[in-house]
Amino acid sequence: MTRDLAQTIRLNPQDNVIIALMDLSAGAVVPGLDGPLKEAVARGHKIATHPIAEGDKVLRYGQTIGVATRSIAPGEHVHVHNLGMGGHAEAQDFSTEVRPLPAPSETRHFMGYHRADGSVGTRNYLGILTSVNCSGSVARFMAEAAEKQGWLDQFENVDGVVPIVHGTGCGMSGSDEGYDTLFRTLQGYARNPNFAGILLLGLGCEVMQVPDLVGRGRMRADGNIRYMTIQQSGGTRKTIERGIEHLKEMAAKANAISRAPAGLEHLMIGMQCGGSDGYSGITANPALGVASDLLVAHGGTTILSETSEIYGAEHLLTRRAVTPEVGAKIVERIRWWEDYTARNGGEMDNNPSPGNKKGGLTTILEKSLGAVAKGGSAPLTQVYKFAEPVTERGFVFMDSPGYDPCSVTGQIASGANLVAFTTGRGSVSGYKPTPCIKLATNSEMYGRMSEDMDINCGDIVSEGVSLEAKGREIFELFLRVASGEETKSEQLGFGGAEFVPWQMGAVM
Repeated sequence: MTRDLAQTIRLNPQDNVIIALMDLSAGAVVPGLDGPLKEAVARGHKIATHPIAEGDKVLRYGQTIGVATRSIAPGEHVHVHNLGMGGHAEAQDFSTEVRPLPAPSETRHFMGYHRADGSVGTRNYLGILTSVNCSGSVARFMAEAAEKQGWLDQFENVDGVVPIVHGTGCGMSGSDEGYDTLFRTLQGYARNPNFAGILLLGLGCEVMQVPDLVGRGRMRADGNIRYMTIQQSGGTRKTIERGIEHLKEMAAKANAISRAPAGLEHLMIGMQCGGSDGYSGITANPALGVASDLLVAHGGTTILSETSEIYGAEHLLTRRAVTPEVGAKIVERIRWWEDYTARNGGEMDNNPSPGNKKGGLTTILEKSLGAVAKGGSAPLTQVYKFAEPVTERGFVFMDSPGYDPCSVTGQIASGANLVAFTTGRGSVSGYKPTPCIKLATNSEMYGRMSEDMDINCGDIVSEGVSLEAKGREIFELFLRVASGEETKSEQLGFGGAEFVPWQMGAVM
């Protein structure tokens, strides 16, 4: 990766574009170009370095990000007005680039909450898990009552009560893919190691029946679970009163658990990007990839997701799959998504979003190549459906939409006890019960929104910090947050509105 006086960066010697690292005016003289810029180019956007004929491939990261829709001269801005998708098929070459990571030179630990099933939590919450939207308000009333009554203060090891509410659970089929996905998601949240106990709350007449969840779900190994319905409990007030009694019982059991040393094999980190920009694939995403490799080398697990945002870059994952069968699961999910979007009147290239484009990203191919960088270089050990329990350690993939709250919901249901979230435009969110670390891709946004961002990765460009050093900084923050240090989103109180199950199928 070479840099020209910090004005631009070329990410691969094969690229026929460079990336502006600052706002450049028309007529500016840029090292590496034979003539002045044809027009103003904003930071994060692309500039042609060679003549590109109509129909020719445009290369970034040494990979195709689309084809020119008209001829492009050196010094021209390359974006939506002259760059389109075009053909993008790449050979999968299954399992041809599997390279084991070097063993770490030291053994590291974090301080976590050990659970009966062998997992370890980074937080110690009680959850009120709703089976249906109709019980959502009562769940919130109950959590608010627990907070106002003050009895939680006597349980110093309990982090709080989290109402997990959503907009589905009824008006749906009881025997299709949508039902199965919601069932897995609720089951997964009940088992997440960041919950010390679960109160399952339904209305009573919904499609997603509480007895089915309890009976088929076998939800918690420690038995710290209670369940009730509003209709059988006698209405709102009586449900809240009885629910508070349940929560007090569970809090006493949860409080008996305190933090103890745990190996890094018990860390499972969901990796996300949202509000991406032209810097995402240069700074925060590859730095997170370095941190991912460090954790995997220590025996931990990292989860890459957002299938619609690896589209066009899936070959970079299939080549790292530990077996061709694992790689084929990625391809099967891509084909499923092509069918899913087509039958719902959409298309896979409905990305990038307007904010992504303003930040310099033009096609889903370009966005995907930057997004995949979060996965580092570790072998891909397994591929999972949305909210399936992650049972293999190492670097894995979980199928999900690119919609961030939904994707993180699936990762937490799969077992993630920590989330790392890169953002260029400035996403704000949190995901109780799992703490979320925010990584800013550029220093300008970090300066504006430092109260929401945990780490600035923009200094990779602005100050020449190495990806390796930034990855180590992220890795060390993983361990501190896992041991109890609060993230910015936790300090601000986020996490009460970001449970978003993937809603599939007809709403009836």
